[in-house]
Amino acid sequence: MSDKLSHFDDHGQAHMVDVSDKAVTSRIATAAAWIKMSPETLAHVTAGTAKKGDVLGIARIAGIQAAKKTSDLIPLCHPLPITKVAVDLTPDANLPGVRIETTVKTTGQTGVEMEALSAASVAALTVYDMLKAVQKDMEIGGIKVTLKDGGKSGRFEA
Repeated sequence: MSDKLSHFDDHGQAHMVDVSDKAVTSRIATAAAWIKMSPETLAHVTAGTAKKGDVLGIARIAGIQAAKKTSDLIPLCHPLPITKVAVDLTPDANLPGVRIETTVKTTGQTGVEMEALSAASVAALTVYDMLKAVQKDMEIGGIKVTLKDGGKSGRFEA
């Protein structure tokens, strides 16, 4: 592993990495997050009684949008031709709350880890937004890359 960070030039200035010499390969990344809430708040999710509507459906769409807009949000990310975004939200009574798993695919010259992380983060934030009238002290966490494959660095699996 190199100690040099790719987003800094030889003078320590931040820059967008030049990926033009990288091979175009199939790339995939998955990420996870969770949002903890009270069992009573989770009941609104599972019963479909949240005042703002379908919590999981809206959060899924928000996560998909976030993956597509990642380069607008993270300054040094490349805009990518995303070929797939999946956002799975699963109510979990043991948490209690919602577990989020995202998958992003592309065929390109750089990976989609940031897109998967953005999708998971924004999906969790949207769950919060949809339920904040019921509970303000929900907790978001566990945001991490769980799989990355494709490209020169190969496969990573948490």
